[in-house]
This record gives sequence, C-alpha cells and structure tokens, in this order.
Amino acid sequence: MRNKHLFNLLVLCAVLPFLTGCWMIAAAGAGAYGGYKMKEKGYTLQNPITKKKNSEKESD
Repeated sequence: MRNKHLFNLLVLCAVLPFLTGCWMIAAAGAGAYGGYKMKEKGYTLQNPITKKKNSEKESD
C-alpha cells in the first residue's frame, strides 16, 4: 500500500511540469472567448494611446 502511494506521488511530480503549459493555454483561451462574447454584446476596446486628429490640431 505504501509503495503504491509513493509511486502515485512520484508520477504526479513527474507529470506536473508538463501540465503548467496547459493551464496557461486554457487561461488564454478563456480570455479570448470572453473577449469574443463581449464584442458580440457591443463592447469595444480603445487603445489608451491615441493620436490627435488633424482637425483637433487646427482648432487649437
């Protein structure tokens, strides 16, 4: 019983480093899906760094 428990623990420790990349891919996919659904509902994103338009420069 103790050997089986130790073996399972070793297998888990060996496999765990390979699963970290999967979590990042899953989180990125969930974020992309959330952004897609928000875009469907009409939400938009705006770049915080924007250039002034020529008409605004002329009116100053």
